[in-house]
Amino acid sequence: MCAMILRFRILLGLSLSIVLAGSLRGQFTTTNVEASAPARLSLDDVIGEVLSNNPTLKAAGANWEAMRERIPQARAWEDPRLDFNTRAARFIGVPRNSFMDQSLAAAQALPISGRNRLRGDAANAEAAGALEEFRRKKLDAIATARTAYYKLANSYEQLEVNRKNSALLKQFAEISRAKLESGLRSQADVLGADTELAKLGEAAFDFQREISEAQTELNVLMNRPPQTPLGVPGEQAFEPVELSLPDLEGLALANRPELIIAQRKVEAAQTRLAAARKEWIPDPTFRIEGARYNDASQAVSEVDAGFSVDLPWFNRAKYRAAVRENRKLVESAQDELEAVRSQTLGLVVDQFQRVKTFHHHTELYQSKLLPLARESVNAQSADYGSDKAGFLEVLAAQETAQDVESMYWEHLMHYQMELAELEALIGVDLRAATRQTNSTTNEK
Repeated sequence: MCAMILRFRILLGLSLSIVLAGSLRGQFTTTNVEASAPARLSLDDVIGEVLSNNPTLKAAGANWEAMRERIPQARAWEDPRLDFNTRAARFIGVPRNSFMDQSLAAAQALPISGRNRLRGDAANAEAAGALEEFRRKKLDAIATARTAYYKLANSYEQLEVNRKNSALLKQFAEISRAKLESGLRSQADVLGADTELAKLGEAAFDFQREISEAQTELNVLMNRPPQTPLGVPGEQAFEPVELSLPDLEGLALANRPELIIAQRKVEAAQTRLAAARKEWIPDPTFRIEGARYNDASQAVSEVDAGFSVDLPWFNRAKYRAAVRENRKLVESAQDELEAVRSQTLGLVVDQFQRVKTFHHHTELYQSKLLPLARESVNAQSADYGSDKAGFLEVLAAQETAQDVESMYWEHLMHYQMELAELEALIGVDLRAATRQTNSTTNEK
């Protein structure tokens, strides 16, 4: 009888080890792809469709294109003027050649002051600001799409962890029942396994809800019906990016749309101030007029030429007030630029710390905590198979391993999301910027 029990324990230990080896082989890596796996959802495809179909981006792009059309309008000369006069009635008797009954005149204002060019430069600066607003919308849309994509990927990974742990607990429960029947274990082991299985089943519904929410968000961003089916995100891997706070600050100061918009506002205000100062210079209007006497044989009897100018010097208060107004607008734009610069540096510092924190967490879980949790489950399972450990110890090790793997995916998701937010903040792709910086350094 003792020999049979010993043989049974050995078989249980071997079967448990085989089960655990198969179950844990993919437990701490990415999701296994089966032959019937659904189509993969690529992040590049999502971003491409967002940039192509998102209505908010289309509206911002149309606004920028409209602003560009203001440039030729602002730079244009005043419209030429054509005057035609003809006699309607005459109530005195005079010789026919005493008057000219028809005259035709053309007039054109000549912008010698250059105010039209300055207005064009201001419109150009405003159009450049509108382009940066469009770029801000694009950066925000890309960051939102990446965030939703990473949430979707994390939910699928959490669901897969849940599925693997459920399968493993079912196998534990079967082994516990076999031991219960042989009198080696109590019914508490079976009940504990069934309880944990019920909890995992409850958590699976939450992950399904999170998947649905992330899919809805992505479909809305891509301008699709909210319930459009989406594929499963591709495999998620920890790909750290080497970051330096001084480099990030430099990139942000050079590329952040809000800073460039503020700079364009300063340029536009300075240009308008220059135009206001030139309001003292009148633009003359030149006029050419042709007239014909009534009995003359020529088509044109005489040609007159002349010019006219405004006299701004008699309205000094008006133009001085305009100069003071535009000077204050320049000061306001410069102060706003300084405020945006300070805000940018503060945001970069905070976001850098967030990325750095989740980089540390993800790296720690991947390199240390996950392997330790895996070894702990293997050790406790082997002891359980040889009756050196109780089921509660195995269950505790398994729960810890599940929590560690779950937190690894959570930290990876947050690292990816914070990195996306950092790129949206500074306005440039960090990996591309890092490659360019390294290339420049190597050339030197």
